[in-house]
Amino acid sequence: MIEIDGVAKRFGSNTVLDGIDLRIAPGEVVSILGASGSGKSTLIRCINGLERLDAGSIAVDGQRIDEPKGLQAARRSCATVFQLFNLYPHMTALQNVTLAPIEVLNVPRRQAEEEARALLASVGLGARADAYPAQLSGEQRQRVGICRALAMKPRYLLLDEVTSALDPEMTAEVLDILAKLATGGTTMLFVTHEIEFARQISSRIVFLEQGRLLADLPTAQFFALEGGLAQPRIAQFLSKMSKS
Repeated sequence: MIEIDGVAKRFGSNTVLDGIDLRIAPGEVVSILGASGSGKSTLIRCINGLERLDAGSIAVDGQRIDEPKGLQAARRSCATVFQLFNLYPHMTALQNVTLAPIEVLNVPRRQAEEEARALLASVGLGARADAYPAQLSGEQRQRVGICRALAMKPRYLLLDEVTSALDPEMTAEVLDILAKLATGGTTMLFVTHEIEFARQISSRIVFLEQGRLLADLPTAQFFALEGGLAQPRIAQFLSKMSKS
């Protein structure tokens, strides 16, 4: 389980996260929604230790990330897929996928390459294993990014706006891959503006507003707020997003 307790994060005088409490259990698909600047991506970066906490704590399977051993263990349990791919441009797709298993998990090169080729084939890139990122489309690069994350055999997959840099057709292809992962039981924490996709695959929806957790509800219950008066900010957000 990922346990987030009272987490706060500030950049100068700007409070980006303000007392976040959250639990992510194995097998859940939790989508994080909210307006731009609400702290969604920062929360992901805090979980994998890319941002230091100003208050509170995060533990992954009981290992606190503010302790060196705990951070190491957490980074092995959590794999992140970023919105801008972050592939190494001088490495092929295969090399990008095999690098971390070989260097971090000490997987023998032959085994790592076999597993990487199988992952690339599973997302339709079996024939592009030796292509460099510059030779791939944006959607293909994002598929490689997903394979790179899965190659670490993580317990938790953290996805940060992975379709924001893609056009609608490419977005649909990437979302299809993520939907298959969700139905296959992969635990995912998914920052997204893809409202309908979040409705379809999520077991829970978390809504952030100006760094605060405004709602943490089962998916059907959350979307029932769209026409309600109890949470006017969420109703306003959903109404606006459904028209965009």
